[in-house]
Amino acid sequence: MRFQCSRKITRTAIIAPNPPGGGFDLIARVVSQKLSEQLNQQVVVENRTGAGTLVGTEAAAKSTPDGYTLLVGGLSNIAANVGLYKKLAYDPLADFVPVGMVASYSYALVSRKDLPQQNLRELIDFARANPGKLTYASGGVGTGQHIAAATLAYITGVKMVHVPYRGAQAAHLDLQSGRVDLFFDNAGTAKPYVDDGRVKPFAVSSAQRFAGMPNVPTVNESGVAQMDMEAWFGIFARAGTPPAVLKRLQTEMAKAIQSPRAAAGACCA
Repeated sequence: MRFQCSRKITRTAIIAPNPPGGGFDLIARVVSQKLSEQLNQQVVVENRTGAGTLVGTEAAAKSTPDGYTLLVGGLSNIAANVGLYKKLAYDPLADFVPVGMVASYSYALVSRKDLPQQNLRELIDFARANPGKLTYASGGVGTGQHIAAATLAYITGVKMVHVPYRGAQAAHLDLQSGRVDLFFDNAGTAKPYVDDGRVKPFAVSSAQRFAGMPNVPTVNESGVAQMDMEAWFGIFARAGTPPAVLKRLQTEMAKAIQSPRAAAGACCA
């Protein structure tokens, strides 16, 4: 059974509002693969990048509400941007309806591997004694990575320099080459770099340790601050999508996430 609408459409697109390699992109690819199999039609990923997550999210908000254009929504573009920008070109509550939650997990604070500090307390003490000396990357202004690092800096009373990139992959490249000091990335996307020693982990942002990196302490355990922040990702459709189409999408999404392969991919995004 395929979706029916007045336009002739041969594929469904999931918009990931960041470049390939980031959390939004990885979630989109896991979901698109499963939905393609289940719906027996092509579901593709479209990376619409720019202005953090704003360009891609706005494109989804302006799409035709027929179920053929979906959006990966997360903490940054659905929740945080409302408080970060005086004026948005979209309204998360009015423009989107949820199709299904996909994954949630910590942010992980990692550094270039040759940074001298060995734990979060040493890092914060150094930052406090040397305002503006440390730099931290993000996948763009207003992304969850930016918010996590800025929050930690605020609650510990330190000043660090924000260096925004066009996505997590570009940030990791400069982190690994030593051009930037720190990156508070999604734990799932940071995990491979931690595992092979390309970056050094300091802490995770959630109340509990991240299962993928059980030896990395939480910010709370460090004793320098209290922090409980998690990334989350879901799939959203344009508000006004016909109820029957939305219900079908929600049913297929629930089935997709129950798949062991999809769940494994989502947890590591």
